[in-house]
Amino acid sequence: MSKVFKKTSGNGHIALYLGKRDFVDNVDSVEVVDGVIKVDPAGLNGRKVYVYLACAFRYGSDDLDVMGLSFRRDIWIQRVQVYPPTGENTTKTPMQEFLLKKVGDQGYPFSFQIPADLPCSVSLQPGPNDSGKACGVDFEVKGYLANAPNNADEVIEKKDTCRLMVRKIQFAPANNKAGPKAEVTKQFLMTDKPVHLEASIEKEIYYHGDPIKVNVKINNETSKIVKKITVSVEQLTNVVLYSSDTYTKSVCSEEFGETINSNSTFEKTFQVTPLLSNNKEKRGLSVDGRLKDEDTHLASTTLSQGEKEMQGIIVSYKVKVNLSVSSGGLLGGLTGSDVTVEVPLILMSPKPAGVKLE
Repeated sequence: MSKVFKKTSGNGHIALYLGKRDFVDNVDSVEVVDGVIKVDPAGLNGRKVYVYLACAFRYGSDDLDVMGLSFRRDIWIQRVQVYPPTGENTTKTPMQEFLLKKVGDQGYPFSFQIPADLPCSVSLQPGPNDSGKACGVDFEVKGYLANAPNNADEVIEKKDTCRLMVRKIQFAPANNKAGPKAEVTKQFLMTDKPVHLEASIEKEIYYHGDPIKVNVKINNETSKIVKKITVSVEQLTNVVLYSSDTYTKSVCSEEFGETINSNSTFEKTFQVTPLLSNNKEKRGLSVDGRLKDEDTHLASTTLSQGEKEMQGIIVSYKVKVNLSVSSGGLLGGLTGSDVTVEVPLILMSPKPAGVKLE
């Protein structure tokens, strides 16, 4: 617990202190966001000190906020009064004890329990010519001076606030199961027998940057010829706000010039690796939220208990295997068709050393 994150208000009367900015979501529960705010009572002028934690969806840059329009929509917000102390919940966490030793007598602890059904921190990648903050889901801890916790008519000046962005993150579960399998049988016009395609992946969860091995089995009972096999990985971003919209983007696609003749079988394992570095120009791609301009990667799969619908951004992946089938002969290209199968994929980061998962 050596590093401390601090943000002081413009007037110097309040300062936020946090011991970390990443809070782990274990699917059924999330780590408590606990910190301390330093208060100089001399500069309050009778006002109180509040702290809130907000999860918001940002769908425009703050620079565009010139006509009083808000480009943020709060998905969840919780406020607490820290000064004068209310006397509630006097138990302090080890993190708060550590921060209070640094801050001294003017420190007041606060804590928030993030609900498990909130989305993780995710950004939508801006296009090459976009400027300002990226759209996406973010979490913000904000301290402020006010007469009431949430009075729409009260104007709170920027110099009376201090804020720190935090992240809600998930790591891959420790237990990795055998990967899923999917199969499809397709019969073509004017053929008696079908093409059977089966695809499977080795394990259920893959880490960012790891090659994904896709096993493909084909039984071509037709008179047609399989000319090409395409293996791709697609990212599905479900944006749930006023309505639910899903955007699908290919993050990796490889073509393999395999020929499977009529009345023959085929089995082979192909390897594909989805990387953000190969998708830097794709606007609207979901990437893991970042606190500054640090490197990030493709957004991790969102794990949920599925009891209550999440709002915000929910990310999932699938592996797609497509066969390009033609009839052969002069009209082969004109009478061709595709056979496609999809397998769900979980793409996440491993748990770093020292991070406990329940």
